[in-house]
Amino acid sequence: MRLMARTAAGLTIADGQCLIDDGFVTETIAASPDGLAVAPEVADDCVVDASGLLVLPGIVDIHGDAFERQIMPRPGVDFPIDVALADSDRQAVANGITTVFHGVTWSWEPGLRGPDNARRLLAAIERLRPTLSADTRFHLRHEVFNLDAEATIVEWLSDKRIDILAFNDHMAATAEGMTRKQSLARMVERSGVSREEFLRIAARVRERRSEVPGSVARIAAAAEACGVPMLSHDDASPEQRLHYRALGCRVAEFPTTLETAQEAAAGGDAIVLGAPNVVRGGSHTGWTRASDMIAQGLCSVLASDYYYPAQLLAAFRLAADGTLPLARAWALVSAAPAAAAGLLDRGRIAPGLRADLLLVDATAQRPRLVATIAAGRIVHLVEADRLMRAPARHPARLQGALP
Repeated sequence: MRLMARTAAGLTIADGQCLIDDGFVTETIAASPDGLAVAPEVADDCVVDASGLLVLPGIVDIHGDAFERQIMPRPGVDFPIDVALADSDRQAVANGITTVFHGVTWSWEPGLRGPDNARRLLAAIERLRPTLSADTRFHLRHEVFNLDAEATIVEWLSDKRIDILAFNDHMAATAEGMTRKQSLARMVERSGVSREEFLRIAARVRERRSEVPGSVARIAAAAEACGVPMLSHDDASPEQRLHYRALGCRVAEFPTTLETAQEAAAGGDAIVLGAPNVVRGGSHTGWTRASDMIAQGLCSVLASDYYYPAQLLAAFRLAADGTLPLARAWALVSAAPAAAAGLLDRGRIAPGLRADLLLVDATAQRPRLVATIAAGRIVHLVEADRLMRAPARHPARLQGALP
């Protein structure tokens, strides 16, 4: 297969699955049921020789907070947000992620997950977005006990500044963690305040627990009115999933029990699990294996969670283990997350969709990403010798593309 660059603004994949112009797929040619295709000759100047590589839709990551480690690589050690986001962007595209939702937690806690940092991150994402290679979006993870944030969140929703909204409730886990010395120390370090002040803040917040349901309902109504997809995080029971579904949350993010996942699936909700769980063969928190849930039809989306390489590796592991065919496994990191986030212009290779494509060498023990194309631009390429000049009207062949 050869990938041809038409202009700085776009690419053409010739004699195969699709043609690209100005960042969008413009045509698919003679597609067969397995995704192979034949295209006519085109005139181009630059060719990327992609012989032997798979061509796959770009990865869509709707839940990832690995960028936090670029901001605070060690407790109490901060780096500028623009530096952190630029580095996270390079990591994302180097792992095949062409659409990334940075999961920004706005909690009642001060520090890394406090209000000032949430505002700075949103402003930085909006400012830097044109310069970043991946389509970078804002996933607000709202801690429901953060009652003082309600008015601002509703305003951000109205102003179309939030791309997806998740409801988180970590208060019970926080309260439990405060009884363990090591867990409390981590929370205090992250907050940037003294142990005594952190405990005082937590106590004040817990006293307002009766206000939480009303606040959640009002924010959910605002999100639904603005067409912003909603997720509920760590649903612990079927009843909790039913409650959030009634509020318009159609994505169950990391349900914590089998029964909850079954309720989500029965109701037609998207179910997000962590790709690191698949790669590692189990959950770091001791919960069930994600691959087992996938085999039972209880997971529709795999997210990077905290590790950007995991989505690419997880899809190929599912295929290698015989859990799913590669096309279905790949949909867990491309088409399904795009649909869950309301992005109907990506996640698949089809006319009119964004030209977000990956070239992957699947012949080695682990899949190796050779190139990432985002909106028709090559943003990552590891084998420079695949670049070459091409004569006009140069025919080429695309093998192994997935729809």
